[in-house]
Amino acid sequence: MGWAGALAALALWGATPAAAQGHDPGPDAPVQYDVSFPNAVHHEARIVATWRHVRGPLDVRMSRSSPGRYAIHEFAKNVYNVSAVDGAGRPLQIRRADPYSWTVVGSGDGVVRVAYTLFADWGDTTYAQVDATHAHLTMPATFMWARGYDKEPIRVRFHPFDPTWKVATQLPAASEPDTFWAPDFQYFMDSPTELSDFKLREWQVTDAHGRTETFRLALHDPGTEADADVYADRLKKLVPQHIALFGELPKFDYGSYTFIADFMPQDDGDGMEHRNSTFLTASQSLNRGNFTQHLNAASHEFVHAWNVKRFRPAELEPFDFTRANPTPSLWMAEGFTNYYGPLMIRRSGQSSVDAYLAQQTGALTAVVAGPGHTYGGPQEMSLRAPFADAAVSIDRTNPNTFVSYYAYGQILGFALDLEIRQRFKDLTLDDYMRALWRKYGASFTPYRPADLRATLAAVTGDRAFADGFFRTYIEGNKAPDLGPLLVQAGLVLRAKSPDRAWLGVTRLRAEGPELYVSQVPQPGSPLYLAGVDRDDRILAIGRLEIASDADWQDALSRLKPGEATTVRYVQRGRTVEAPLTVAADPTLEIVRAETTGETPTAAQLAFRDKWLGPDAKAPGK
Repeated sequence: MGWAGALAALALWGATPAAAQGHDPGPDAPVQYDVSFPNAVHHEARIVATWRHVRGPLDVRMSRSSPGRYAIHEFAKNVYNVSAVDGAGRPLQIRRADPYSWTVVGSGDGVVRVAYTLFADWGDTTYAQVDATHAHLTMPATFMWARGYDKEPIRVRFHPFDPTWKVATQLPAASEPDTFWAPDFQYFMDSPTELSDFKLREWQVTDAHGRTETFRLALHDPGTEADADVYADRLKKLVPQHIALFGELPKFDYGSYTFIADFMPQDDGDGMEHRNSTFLTASQSLNRGNFTQHLNAASHEFVHAWNVKRFRPAELEPFDFTRANPTPSLWMAEGFTNYYGPLMIRRSGQSSVDAYLAQQTGALTAVVAGPGHTYGGPQEMSLRAPFADAAVSIDRTNPNTFVSYYAYGQILGFALDLEIRQRFKDLTLDDYMRALWRKYGASFTPYRPADLRATLAAVTGDRAFADGFFRTYIEGNKAPDLGPLLVQAGLVLRAKSPDRAWLGVTRLRAEGPELYVSQVPQPGSPLYLAGVDRDDRILAIGRLEIASDADWQDALSRLKPGEATTVRYVQRGRTVEAPLTVAADPTLEIVRAETTGETPTAAQLAFRDKWLGPDAKAPGK
């Protein structure tokens, strides 16, 4: 039974907002899919796609990209056993001109029905996975589509492998069991679907304008009903903070928003935003993950219900499924979202100030202390997304030339929020986000980089400030100086472990009794200056032979920053011994001033509470 049957009494899929988004096209829909799982245990789905009103040859294809992803993904590689017939079941000829498409030569009755097998065994939010426990489907990885049918409504019927399976999706339900529809191609392809024996929770939320929307959690997790209750309760506490940030709820197209959560051991950790839903995956169950990371992912993706799914970079609209979709604005779309995700959890009282500040460590160090920003600013890093966003290449690249636009934008958002609060007293970054929402999100007007700059100028009333910020940090590549900005909140930026030795890599790779460098050392680091490169075998640090990870850790523990020693290593068949001057660990951290023995002022504590929300922990604890 699908959601239409299981929740018929709630009558939510047919809510009034659907009128603005078309209506169920019925059994004669111009595009239809029929999905079954006769060989689910071996990860296969059988799909029959039907197109009506076909005139001449029909070009059908698999996507090469997916909404929310910025790289090329070759979904066609998992499609085989392709055949075609007309409406009467007569075989039709198929021609191939490239690896991504199939041309059906012609149909006398205007109907083309293409059947194919899909292999699906990667459980994240880009690909699809089918097994005896669930069918986890992203539409670009699952469904063929035809050119010329972009504006046509679509119907899809699922045949669950197991009678306990239900259907979770943002697609509105049709009148037939396990059947759903979409108003057009773009909406259909942005509508991931989970079939499983999931646990369902739902609740309603009303914003300050009186708009009420229904929220659902569809949880496929090996845990208990009590686990589902805990996670749903945490989401319930979280959602109001997002609404407060933007000032109102989005108008969900069909009256509801669904957190589709798939936390199973065969999954890969991921999260993906969609217009009226979010897809969450993790290999750890809620209980094993202590709920924490699962809530972080949900918070990040729900920010996207405003930022990206509604106020959206112009380069992503409409989404082109035949190529990578780059934009220079991922520092905003993903980075500022990354700033607000954990902040919403903090403001909801579900993490301490200390825990929130600790979460900033990785991004802070990567941006401020790492080498990546010296090779380009956040717009440049945004445009490199097709090379970094789960993109796989055979040849190696230099990892030091890239810093994630997630981390880059996160730290820029962090710094800009503090600077706005310092300069403009009654304003915050929240005001900027609300302005973007009102101007570009509520009206679904795509923006360009110049629009982001102009909005910052309008919100602050200071064109010079906005121009300077964009020129220096967005178009330029200067790392923000957070230290002075943090003082107003009674916070301290410092080296996390200034007495700990650091040589330029975080880990070695063990192969039996031999240890190899698993990453390119950071430029300027001791190992880099000594000529050590990725895949070199480390033999000794000074007098200490290195034959195990324990040996490596022991050597590091004996070294002190500034100490002079040597490194002996094997590089592509030659043994090298080079001088080595030990550096201090560059990892940064932000801590409350009271943990360092200082006493913050009442004004600093008030600033902190207004920004992060009051902490349940007593000061200094």
